[in-house]
Amino acid sequence: MRFDGKVAFITGGASGIGAATCTTFGGRGATVIVTDINDAGAKQTVAAIENAGGKAEAQHMDVTNRDEVVRVVQRVVEKQGKIDILVNIAGWDIVEPFIDSKPETWEKVLGINLRGPINVTHAVLKGMIERQSGVIISVSSDAGRNGSMGEAVYSGAKGGIIGFTKTIARETARFGIRVNCVCPGPTETPLLETVFQKMPKVRESILKAIPLRRFGQPQDPANAIAFMASDLASYITGQTLSVSGGLTMF
Repeated sequence: MRFDGKVAFITGGASGIGAATCTTFGGRGATVIVTDINDAGAKQTVAAIENAGGKAEAQHMDVTNRDEVVRVVQRVVEKQGKIDILVNIAGWDIVEPFIDSKPETWEKVLGINLRGPINVTHAVLKGMIERQSGVIISVSSDAGRNGSMGEAVYSGAKGGIIGFTKTIARETARFGIRVNCVCPGPTETPLLETVFQKMPKVRESILKAIPLRRFGQPQDPANAIAFMASDLASYITGQTLSVSGGLTMF
């Protein structure tokens, strides 16, 4: 499973699943564009790729800022000539009962988790259509398939990504573009650790519900994303793949 000669544009690449996905593509021959608002983290990811012999560059990009997204995409295309693979990973949430949440939180959650991937996909898609080739993978969540206590708006946003993915897959299949969605279950990322710090008893209850009896590691969804982007998945589009240790089975 190699990506030699491919340019992979990845959002949220500074940490967690995003960083693992960037290093996975970098280790398999792709030129990786690591985008994030966390410049220091993005540069660390680039250094990890380059230290392993790969090629990467960091770009500051706020997925909620459409103008900035367009500028970054244009800059990358001017330098690299193309974007072959887009992976939408950037995400954010606060876990709290919906009744206690505030509109400003809803706007931030929706902006990063739903409008963000829409902004980036729109900016990248025209070039893919012109080249009659491309792969788009958006990271949703099993919260978007099954709901999640304390994550009402986040679950709604992630469910929206699933519907968005399927529609773009239908609209672009005739151009040779594949569009899929990966839904991680509970994965040991900085976001999940924040939840466990607030609610330590939740850790054991979730762990008991996972048939494989472990939390996901960032590399687990990164492997699924790489598969979906590869030629091994050349006949797969419009699909949603859960990477959850069996927590969800549908």
